[in-house]
Amino acid sequence: KMSQEAVPFVCMPGERLCRLENNVVLGIGTYEQYGYVYASKSGIVSIDEPDEKVSFQGKYATKLIRNSSQLQCQVVSVNKPGYHLTIPATGDVVTARILVTTPKFAKCAIFCVRNVLLESTYRGLLRKEDVRETEKDRVDVYKSFKPGDVVLARVINQMEQSFLLSTAEDELGVVLAYASDARKLKIPMVPVGWAEMQCPLTAIKEPRKVAKVLPESSIN
Repeated sequence: KMSQEAVPFVCMPGERLCRLENNVVLGIGTYEQYGYVYASKSGIVSIDEPDEKVSFQGKYATKLIRNSSQLQCQVVSVNKPGYHLTIPATGDVVTARILVTTPKFAKCAIFCVRNVLLESTYRGLLRKEDVRETEKDRVDVYKSFKPGDVVLARVINQMEQSFLLSTAEDELGVVLAYASDARKLKIPMVPVGWAEMQCPLTAIKEPRKVAKVLPESSIN
């Protein structure tokens, strides 16, 4: 059981939490895929023994609760520490994870607005012409972002089902990325320029639209 004194583990939507073992029960804010438990929303991960107050979900819950006398079950949940509903507004700087890239745009999931971690994600769209401030006709989306990258972006418009984003400013762009050949190791690449990042383990370089990271108070 997780210690109450342990440092809280904050997760993002879609983040893999653990393997789905025989004694693991899916709690609120989680889902199962390919034998692993994933977070369906951002929040704090908790691992608890089941009791009357725990909410269960998923196809494994009934079977595991029935066998709880034989196994010491652990419920994996993602809970929110009481955040208020926050909706991105035009001009806000948001944090998002790249989901899909195409020649003309990148789709992403917004999980943080300003400094507020969201209960659930919003859809974001980064068009090719909004990636950089200059030489827009030479932008290559595939060389700017890859699925899984975390970016800082500014909301420039709200559409019917998503938010239009821009990384044109120097301070905006990729802030966290993993090399394609070392993604499983979870070792972040480091910037080696405004258009390139390098894996510290393999020394392999990959193109990105890199954010010029500034003190938090400098980005309004």
